Amino acid sequence: MESNQEASSMEVETVPSEAKLLPPKPKFEPLKPHEMSDGQVQFRKVNVPPHRYTPLKKAWMDIYTPIYEQMKIDVRMNLKARRVELKTRPDTPDISNLQKCADFVHAFMLGFDVIDAIALLRLDELYIESFEIKDVKTLRGDHLSRAIGRLSGKGGKTKFAIENASKTRIVIADTKIHILGSFANIKIARDSLCSLILGSPAGKMYSKLRAVTARLAERF
Repeated sequence: MESNQEASSMEVETVPSEAKLLPPKPKFEPLKPHEMSDGQVQFRKVNVPPHRYTPLKKAWMDIYTPIYEQMKIDVRMNLKARRVELKTRPDTPDISNLQKCADFVHAFMLGFDVIDAIALLRLDELYIESFEIKDVKTLRGDHLSRAIGRLSGKGGKTKFAIENASKTRIVIADTKIHILGSFANIKIARDSLCSLILGSPAGKMYSKLRAVTARLAERF
């Protein structure tokens, strides 16, 4: 009996001593973006191609306003180096805003409208994919010109049809093609463009596109 009482008293004593040893739970405030990088300012630089210099001048305020006021990123045009420079501020709410702004400016340089490119700031699941016609098929001379004509269609009709069906935006700059959209939608647009490059007539591509978009609509 005595041994049992001693054991129980020992057990009772050990419980509060363990509780006293536990330190209080620490409460850390979330780090600010400039603190994450040890107080260093993060930079991004986007080169301006010669043919986009004039459009950039005209649309500068449309580009500057969302970057500076909404995303809280400093932006300036370096006239000497001919590039747009972006950097974080102490009040930048999220460090990822810097890369989003760089992607937005880069999309404009590729030839997308500000209204379309600004979606890169608003949505996370948007990407830009670029490829050349020669990546799909090696074409030269008139064959290449006809392929570019097939991609655009009369007055851009084919390009707009692909954009509306796949919910993407397409820029055809000479032999380079840039597609802005979500991963699945880019694939649909790319497949349609590739079939046109390989020589498929527009009518056949339309019927395939109709079937694919109908399947997508059912899925969602």
